[in-house]
Amino acid sequence: MAAVGSCGEWFISTCGKKLVAIHSKQDREPFVFDCSSAEKKPKNPKEENNSDGGGSEETGSDKVLAFTVSSSGTLVALTDDSKRLVLFRCEPSWQCVSIRHRWVVRRCTALMFSQAEEELIATDKSGDVYSFSVVEPQREGELKMGHLSMLLALSMSTDDKYIITADRDEKIRVSHLRSPYNIQSFCLGHQQFVSALLVPPGHPHWLLSGSGDGTMKLWEYESGTKLQSWDLKDLEETPSSEGDKQKVTMNPTVCRISSSPDAHHVAVQCERVSTLQFFTLDQESEQKLAPHSRLSLPHCPLDMTFDSEGRLWVLMDSSDAPLQVYTHRGDSWECDAESPELIRVTEAFRPHWETLEASARSHNRFEHLYKVSFDNVTVYLQKKQQRLEEQQLKRGRGQQANGNKKAKKTTSESRSHSSS
Repeated sequence: MAAVGSCGEWFISTCGKKLVAIHSKQDREPFVFDCSSAEKKPKNPKEENNSDGGGSEETGSDKVLAFTVSSSGTLVALTDDSKRLVLFRCEPSWQCVSIRHRWVVRRCTALMFSQAEEELIATDKSGDVYSFSVVEPQREGELKMGHLSMLLALSMSTDDKYIITADRDEKIRVSHLRSPYNIQSFCLGHQQFVSALLVPPGHPHWLLSGSGDGTMKLWEYESGTKLQSWDLKDLEETPSSEGDKQKVTMNPTVCRISSSPDAHHVAVQCERVSTLQFFTLDQESEQKLAPHSRLSLPHCPLDMTFDSEGRLWVLMDSSDAPLQVYTHRGDSWECDAESPELIRVTEAFRPHWETLEASARSHNRFEHLYKVSFDNVTVYLQKKQQRLEEQQLKRGRGQQANGNKKAKKTTSESRSHSSS
């Protein structure tokens, strides 16, 4: 997983098995956590028959699967393919909060801190949601609730009242965090898996969702009311690359929705598409969500994040220039290629990025999630038609054989009469 985040003045990225944190303002030593050299989970015989492959040291690849930053920018957490759950505190200096790492039951798909930063919520591939205490970092996780399919995205209300989860079966569920069995609402309307969620800052009752159906929707999530919907393919301009040309006939998969700190700008990223779509949010306007502009990138983006100053950092699939910073000036987003912060972060980040294989960077995370439909009726009708044709052919052959027999019989009878 290649992803980026902002934690105060720290730029954070996960690439492969590492979490790398680089200070953007000062020449401080980068903080690097390598999962491959971290504590291994003791082998548990009971997990050998686990359908998920277990969490033993023989099976995990140590690749980072998910990470998150708290709203205050002081806490960071990650989970990896070996099922570690690691909690860090980054102020005043980086330190691992857990003396011994905690372990999740199954491989995680998303992490998020509560607004109060007292608990860490984790979703996994089996559809379960666990809560881990931040105050007591050694305590095991508590199962909160479950879905019937893989969970892909997670968000929470700004008052920690609701937990919002989205799964592969197009459902967005809004549940009460303290009593998750109590479902407040469902936000239904996507035609494919829901892959991104965001409660934009400053708009506590709104929810943005993105999906494999190529749409982004705006909801009033407490009631499950859909306020607006945008088909991102309709906003596409002339494709700028071969990868984008293929997307013209396909629905782009929304993989990230990110909001600026002032909540005025929303950036939407689609998997393997080298453009970003920007929207503006306005609570007073009738068109609460309005498309603003599109930003063409030199390479396909892998992830993006806004920093505390409202600048957009983009991680791209490129060995030469993996990072770019964009600033909103006037009515457009401009690249700050000479930004001192960008130069400092890129120099410190490049050695770690170069060790990540290109195949790992370009891997499509969502390709296997699309549902494959089987038209059993058409297959049945084709087989039925084939049977009817075969039966008709047999009847034709049978009638022809009977005709030949009758003809032979008539001929023999005629010969018999003439001889008499």
